[in-house]
Amino acid sequence: MVTLMIQGTTSDAGKTTVVAALCRWLARQGVSVAPFKPQNMALNSAVTIDGGEIGRSTALQALACGLEHHSDMNPVLLKPQSDCGAQVILRGQVHGNMDALDYHAYKAEAMVAVMDAWRALSERYDVIIAEGAGSPAEINLRANDIANMGFAEAADCPVLLVGDIERGGVFAQLVGTLELVSASEQNRTKGFIINRFRGDIALLEPGLDWLTERTGKPVIGVLPYLHGLIVDSEDSIGTSGASEAGALNVIVPVLPRISNHNDFDPLRLHPGVNLQFIGPDQPIPAADLIILPGSKSTRTDMAFLHAQGWTQVIQKHLRYGGKVFGICGGFQMLGERVDDPAGLEGNSGTTEGLGLLDMTTTMVAGKQLKNVCGTLTLPTRNSGQTEAGFSGYEMHNGVSEGAALARPLGRMNGKNEGAISADGQVAGTYVHGIFDEPGACDALLQWAGLDHSGAAVDYQQHRLAQLDRLADQVEQHLDTHWLRDLLGLEAVTTTPRPMRQP
Repeated sequence: MVTLMIQGTTSDAGKTTVVAALCRWLARQGVSVAPFKPQNMALNSAVTIDGGEIGRSTALQALACGLEHHSDMNPVLLKPQSDCGAQVILRGQVHGNMDALDYHAYKAEAMVAVMDAWRALSERYDVIIAEGAGSPAEINLRANDIANMGFAEAADCPVLLVGDIERGGVFAQLVGTLELVSASEQNRTKGFIINRFRGDIALLEPGLDWLTERTGKPVIGVLPYLHGLIVDSEDSIGTSGASEAGALNVIVPVLPRISNHNDFDPLRLHPGVNLQFIGPDQPIPAADLIILPGSKSTRTDMAFLHAQGWTQVIQKHLRYGGKVFGICGGFQMLGERVDDPAGLEGNSGTTEGLGLLDMTTTMVAGKQLKNVCGTLTLPTRNSGQTEAGFSGYEMHNGVSEGAALARPLGRMNGKNEGAISADGQVAGTYVHGIFDEPGACDALLQWAGLDHSGAAVDYQQHRLAQLDRLADQVEQHLDTHWLRDLLGLEAVTTTPRPMRQP
């Protein structure tokens, strides 16, 4: 077994996509490969095959390998609940809530879970591609580090450093990062990858030569800026996508603790949808559909909606015939109130909801974590009904009760799921990924007012196509012979095998 770690000069330097690209490149050659992220801080997460929870980006990397995602692939997941505190997930399960200082003191214990998970993966796969978090040169966080060089040193693995030329100052990024790590960490940093380049490579080559001469380390390659790349992101909310004339206008408020905003990627890709994320204090445009997203702190984000004037906007939107849809925490907000007597998501107490569905939600210990499938039943314009299959996952603490649940949005395993109002204008679900299946996406958009169907994207197939696109960049722009030598692949069985399809 060999481990290679990809670290970045900054957050969003491209570590996630480089790891996904390398995983897909290796898997296409028949190499037994798995992703690994020692520590992640993200509110976008996925339910694992073993009933745990990991960061969504690591789940994407598992898909690149042709694997079901497993909690060993991301043993520490931090889900921020405030500016100074987070829920700590260890090997897929909730460990508890900690503020930043308490977690910093706890990291030595968390490292035990990290190394146990890494060793467990190492027994099952020949190659592990690990991903760092943020930058290894965060001086204030280097003590007891488990996310970057701390793990690399413990695992005694080589490191490649990724710099984002799109940000500017890429040579300063790379040289400065290298200067701020220890001598042993400099030695294990074997080379550089420059990411998101656009332009004439001939103009960059003198700088690459200087970088190698200055540091004594090779530039493994320069990856191009990929226009239109839409893959599951870590935290940044993507806005790319093109819509046709007369598209359905869909707006999503960017809540302070918005979670799993990957739910909306299929809508970004839909030509019949004009999707807009509306941040704090931005003017709220007219829309056909308002979607309240998931939230890691439902009561806090509900208070934010009230303070931002969304309550009045939504009421006016409904008076003019618009539709409102809620997902997970957004679904809970549609009810009369949200109670958190034990303070599972922050301070204990009760927050008034939007009052659009006759139900209340109580936060209870024991998070629901499961992959699900079922059937939606939605009203049509001619007073009929349409059905569509859906799949996705549940990830929540709340239990909802009330008369609204007697009018379900769908059924899962013979049980009601979600709710839809008597007038058909308001609906909600606990299921993340509800738009991923083309049939479900089409049915929900037609309910919201889209005139035609059949244009929805099969998002799982889209993911696979994007992963192949990333792997193609490795083959075209990185020194793959150098990479194979670094990974010692001559000693690994690489009999080609078909990629596993979902």
